[in-house]
Amino acid sequence: MRVAITGGTGLIGSALIERLTSEGHEVVAVRRGPESDPASQWDPAAGWVRPGTFAGYDAVVHLSGASIGTGRWSASRRDVLRSSRIDSTQTLVEHLGSLPSEDRPDVLISQSAVGYYGERGDEELTEAAAPGTGFLADLVIAWEREATRAEEHGIRTVRHRSAIVLSRQGPPLSRLLLPFRLGIGGNLGNGRWWMPWVTLEDEVRSIEHVLTNDVSGPVNVAAPEAVTNAAFTKALGRAVHRPTIFPVPMFAYRLAFGQDPAELFASQRVTPQALTASGFEFSQPDIDAAFASLLR
Repeated sequence: MRVAITGGTGLIGSALIERLTSEGHEVVAVRRGPESDPASQWDPAAGWVRPGTFAGYDAVVHLSGASIGTGRWSASRRDVLRSSRIDSTQTLVEHLGSLPSEDRPDVLISQSAVGYYGERGDEELTEAAAPGTGFLADLVIAWEREATRAEEHGIRTVRHRSAIVLSRQGPPLSRLLLPFRLGIGGNLGNGRWWMPWVTLEDEVRSIEHVLTNDVSGPVNVAAPEAVTNAAFTKALGRAVHRPTIFPVPMFAYRLAFGQDPAELFASQRVTPQALTASGFEFSQPDIDAAFASLLR
């Protein structure tokens, strides 16, 4: 397949390019920048796409988006989070729709997030679950709405609802390792909230799977063995052979990062129903196996 990827320099994009290339696919990372830069191919914030950038590909994987977990959620930061997802997806889909039908991709994989569900307690969440409320849920709902418009142009569209991605190269795991190795790691709050997760390896494998199989609509991307934050914390402590007896109160997180931890760490017991029904098998389905692989 010929695949164009936006957000190709990020953690997921870089790993995806490496995997797809190793599997024999032709992959191009679309370069973002101002129209004045001859090397730039698109500027989603400005609604600009260089002619021909997305033409003739079998698939487009849209991963662009500012980091949710970085920086305080000031009003300006929230605007960046919205624009980098909603506006960029709108720009992309409008451009794809403007292409002659023979130049449009067959499939669009648009990255999304389990933040769609909001705070849900112990409810088991399949793709059929109703959306939640709050800033993150509203953001993801609008983000997915723009992606879905690609279906109007005859493009098979997957809304790739990702859980927290675990990798030593990126947060949150890269930030957790030092305190846990020092023996000062612990639950966040009471630890009873459900914490959906997936390893980076399974994240990119799932993207390849939905690219090459007849899957469409929302797809939850979370390991099938759901864990609470307390179980996650104990598993990481076991993996680094350290106790986990220092819980972090929610108010301390609010003071440090300036956002409501109840939103960022909403309880979401996510089930990857569509993914497993389509034949996907997770290489790291449980948290102990995941940490054993990631930290070996």
